[in-house]
Amino acid sequence: MSTTDILPGNVSSEACFRTPSGSRGLLHRARSVAVEALPKPIHVPNYIWCTLFTAIGGFIFGFDTGSIGPITIMPKFRAQFANTETGVISPTTQGLIVSCILLTASLASLVSGPLSDRISRTRTIAIGGIVFAVGSSIACSANTLAQVFVGRSVAGVGEGLFLSVVTVYAIEIAPASSRGRLGSVVQLLITIGIASGYFVCYGTSRIASSFSWRFPLGMQAAVSVVLAAGCPFLPHSPRWLRHVGRSAEADIAWVRLGVSAADAEKTEENAERERERERSPRGNWWQEARQLWKKDVRKRTGLGVFLMGMQNASGIDGVLYYAPVLFSQAGLPGTTASFIASGVSGLVNIACTIVAQFFADSWGRRASMISGGTVIAGSMLVIGTLYASNASDTSAGRWAIIALIYIFVIGFSCTWAIVTRIICSEIQPMRTRAAATSLGQCANWAINWVIAFSTPLFLAHSSSGPYFLFGACSLITTVACLVYLPETRGASLEEVDKAFEVSHWRSLLPKRRTSDAAHIPSSMRAESIQQEQERRESNVPDIPVNETYELHDLHDINGDNERDAEHITESERERELWDTIQLPEPVNSVCRRRVQMN
Repeated sequence: MSTTDILPGNVSSEACFRTPSGSRGLLHRARSVAVEALPKPIHVPNYIWCTLFTAIGGFIFGFDTGSIGPITIMPKFRAQFANTETGVISPTTQGLIVSCILLTASLASLVSGPLSDRISRTRTIAIGGIVFAVGSSIACSANTLAQVFVGRSVAGVGEGLFLSVVTVYAIEIAPASSRGRLGSVVQLLITIGIASGYFVCYGTSRIASSFSWRFPLGMQAAVSVVLAAGCPFLPHSPRWLRHVGRSAEADIAWVRLGVSAADAEKTEENAERERERERSPRGNWWQEARQLWKKDVRKRTGLGVFLMGMQNASGIDGVLYYAPVLFSQAGLPGTTASFIASGVSGLVNIACTIVAQFFADSWGRRASMISGGTVIAGSMLVIGTLYASNASDTSAGRWAIIALIYIFVIGFSCTWAIVTRIICSEIQPMRTRAAATSLGQCANWAINWVIAFSTPLFLAHSSSGPYFLFGACSLITTVACLVYLPETRGASLEEVDKAFEVSHWRSLLPKRRTSDAAHIPSSMRAESIQQEQERRESNVPDIPVNETYELHDLHDINGDNERDAEHITESERERELWDTIQLPEPVNSVCRRRVQMN
């Protein structure tokens, strides 16, 4: 039986169940309030996803850094590649295995900047990923030590191509308000890769076959294939598109990246000012490299290269590559304990990088370099002192060394690890940014190679020497930052230019009140003294009183010093002038009268 069968004939079902109009309005408002109260989905702009994906290159670099040291001390690796007579891998061979990838990476990084200017940032990253995958595969399948060297050398070429370009791409697609945070994402992925390398090797070290050391090498090859396959689908850097004259595509790229119109407009305004100042035909690679040493950017290039090189001279890669060796030397018993301690240092590195990442755009670049350098240098010098004084033979001394290693890692990962690469890229104009970043990365890897190769040899001869060397380099870098490094956080191109026109240490000096007597030519002062001496000898003034002298004749028109005239009027300045110089009394009195008359 339907509803209409039980209703009166003159009453419809719609009338029976109709809601009053006031009730409908109330229900509609309640529904609207409920919908608004629901949590809105978080929208992550595409430029963040693009930065995270390309930062996989940082993960690959970090994974290799964290895994290759432990690989060289794995029992199965040593059994296959150790010297047949001694049964061990010599420090020289160990250093070469670890560092050969850095030597080719430093050379390839010189090409990556000009190459990325030609074919784009994303394609250069993709090519580097492919080459790295090939090299890691060769090393993974190695049966001889020579094949390991060849594979890691080929992988270094790929690493040199993509790593510096990853940072440039992240900075160029980021709005100015989040440039520091996104630039530090690469460092975050490096630290995650380092910790992953430690723990993966710890997990595979107990496998009773060559799979124990082949798996980490194969894993990093697979990850680099993912990087190479995905980069061609990412939007090009809008800054690069403008740089090569593809302005229409640059506007589309900003939209694809999800950058707001206001941020994109601000970035484009800065880019337009750069282009107006840098309008010149594009030359070959050599001509572009020469741009780095032109008068207006040579100071920036030198500072960036210095900071990138000294970042590794602090000893961070010696600690990261040989952490199990260092912890064993400090007194931790057994390989397992050393591996765990190394993994913990990797986790501390990640935690500090994550925390520091949120403050990258709040902390100043200069303050981070100086405060971090103080902690880094202090830790290394104290460790060296403990070893040199034989305090490391005591239980308290050994634990103090282990604690200081962790303090060193914390200080580095919170400061230098994040801001050094950002500074090197930030201080450069568009025309030299990629090339300067590549040159800085080359210096970084060159020093890295020296540290990675020499650390086991150095430790074999002196337990304290490496720490004193690292501490001294860090201290020198801190002093250099204190003297020469300006603050570049959030600075526009014009502000950066102005900051490098005068050395930062000069701007810190208190302004001196320059005496107006300094503006008087030395020849006129000498002539006045001679005239005064002659007048005293003859007791007869040789200059008539009724002659007049113009004040501007007594000023040095070629002087370069600026006058401090903030609170001094012109008449007061002129009276002060006559009080400071020694002229014949007739001349002095006449000039004073002219000052009073004026």
